[in-house]
Amino acid sequence: MCFFSRRALVFRTTALVTLSRSHGLSSLRVQDLLVKEAPSGGSSFEVLNPATEEVLARLPDLGREDALRAIDVAEGAFEAFSRRTTSRERSRLLRRFYDAVTANEDELATLMTLESGKPKKESLGEVRYGASFLEWFAEEGPRAVGRLDTGGGPLGALATSKKAVGVAAMITPWNFPLAMITRKCGAALAVGCPVVVKPAEDTPLTALALAQLAEEIYSIPGVFNVVPCGRHNAKAVGDAFCESTKVRALSFTGSTAVGKELYAKCAGTVKKLGLELGGNAPFLVLSDADLDVAVECAMASKFRNAGQTCVSADRFIIQGPRERYDAFREKLAAKIRADLVLGNPMDPTTTVGPLISKRAADRVRAILKRSDFSQVEAFHEAEASRLGANFVAPTIVDVPLERCDETACWSTENFGPVVPLTWVPETKKKHGDLDSDLDDDLDLVELANRGETGLASYVVSRDLRRAWRVADKLDTGMCGINQGVISTASAPFGGVKESGLGREGGMESGLAEYLEEKYLCFGAI
Repeated sequence: MCFFSRRALVFRTTALVTLSRSHGLSSLRVQDLLVKEAPSGGSSFEVLNPATEEVLARLPDLGREDALRAIDVAEGAFEAFSRRTTSRERSRLLRRFYDAVTANEDELATLMTLESGKPKKESLGEVRYGASFLEWFAEEGPRAVGRLDTGGGPLGALATSKKAVGVAAMITPWNFPLAMITRKCGAALAVGCPVVVKPAEDTPLTALALAQLAEEIYSIPGVFNVVPCGRHNAKAVGDAFCESTKVRALSFTGSTAVGKELYAKCAGTVKKLGLELGGNAPFLVLSDADLDVAVECAMASKFRNAGQTCVSADRFIIQGPRERYDAFREKLAAKIRADLVLGNPMDPTTTVGPLISKRAADRVRAILKRSDFSQVEAFHEAEASRLGANFVAPTIVDVPLERCDETACWSTENFGPVVPLTWVPETKKKHGDLDSDLDDDLDLVELANRGETGLASYVVSRDLRRAWRVADKLDTGMCGINQGVISTASAPFGGVKESGLGREGGMESGLAEYLEEKYLCFGAI
């Protein structure tokens, strides 16, 4: 596996970063990780523990030229990896990668918690979730086959084949530092695309540990490459990915603003592009919903990773009499008080850790400040204040229906433990036919569809027919019905409108992002 410096073309993980024994990491050859001394020569950047703000590591701050070298090495591996291995051979390699990740799940989870602030239990869940993509694509890769049609009439026989597109570049986020890599790389590696990964500057260590495992599995040099860099060089590395004609596919998970920039910059090389962008998911509690089920789904969707997920429920719409709104709010508040424990993410009792940085926490606090005309109730404030500037207290904001569009925490993806609630009275109309009863819910649908994002949504109802019809009208790529956690390797993940392009995971869509289909026409057969 290839890591690039200004002093040498390739060097191994242990020369780049080491893990400290004091953090309990015993394998992955990372026993001495997290040295605090800056690497000699060139610039470096710091990786911080968001819970304590201590420096975990200082890494070489790689730039444009390093990224281009990584792309060159990946291109050099393409022929051997794609053309000289069978789909079954690649499947077995990917399965070994899955086995290596699961065998080291505790070490990976500890490392993830240290650099992301995610509670250890959640980190362990992410490692298993991330590994599932390697397992899934190991099984799906051999099924990416062409077809033969001998009924082509005067054209003769028609054949199609599917081939790896070439070098695939990935830009991954800090909120899922392992799973977003495996979801992208699993598909690419399954079909024969060498990968070049730029991990988020806040969480590069998990990516490097993954690469270290991959190095033991993939004998062809250049198949799995990581280009860590700080915020200063992030744009330069991203530009190199976009502008290189050798990169034939680019996958990005992150903000809509950055996604739009990448979209524009990729136009010059017309490469395949996958974008998983911002959310601001609506959460609809219909008038017939079981409120206990609604609260359980809300807790699962909203507070995972302290609200720092792209599918986090951000706009709660409660339909029915005012008494139902009050009852839902009371049940949710009681659950927040009883179940959420703010603390050091390495503590097994902690359920809510810090936000990724002070900048992120300050952004959430600013959003709340701009929503101060609404009723606001914060929970566990004393603990949040005691723990430090990166911790934000879980907060419920009551947003009047007529003020939704002007309330910052409603109209903006808050990416924190903030719960904006809005009450919508149920409107009963006279219906002339069975199918027109959806009209009762059109006000909710219109409110949920406001804005330009469309990643995930949630609907809670006892009537599955009604829930299905409402979900079908929501302008989102995914919808959880009586379910607060929706992502799985076997389902396509992605959004509509300004929430992105393409799909990751699923039976065919995930592989399709890294394949080209070729058509052959045989005459005189």
